[in-house]
Amino acid sequence: GFFDHMLHALVKHARFDLSFTCAGDLHVDDHHSIEDLGICIGQAFHQALGDGRGITRFSHSYVPLDEALCRTVVDISGRGFLAFDSNYARSTIGAFSTEMVREFFKGFVDHAAITLHVNLLAGINAHHQVEATFKSVAKALRNAVAIDAGISDIPSTKGSL
Repeated sequence: GFFDHMLHALVKHARFDLSFTCAGDLHVDDHHSIEDLGICIGQAFHQALGDGRGITRFSHSYVPLDEALCRTVVDISGRGFLAFDSNYARSTIGAFSTEMVREFFKGFVDHAAITLHVNLLAGINAHHQVEATFKSVAKALRNAVAIDAGISDIPSTKGSL
């Protein structure tokens, strides 16, 4: 339930036109399903970008949610890298393990081929902290993939991302 809420927040605030279903091995735990969703969404993201012609490429966002604050910096670089600094107030939110937030984004960046830095800067409520994380990533991604009217080529000195 909580992870579904976070996926809806990600899709809504990134303005992704995305729908999916997952039939995982939840009888074991949620690890594989959450990691696999990150991988699949990352693959779809990478495919949708094509060669990246005209995109802004770099972006950042700061998103507060009540007392929580998260900063995200993204580079649509063609290289998967995740720097993830968070210390969530609780290890679980309902049945959701907060350690899975990093696992989801690791699967995503590796297959989206992007560099993502996520820093949880404040918060005392784990729900708010995790939700600020997903919304901050969403906002940074939305801005990084936005078409920049001043860029007609691939935004790289190498000619490819």
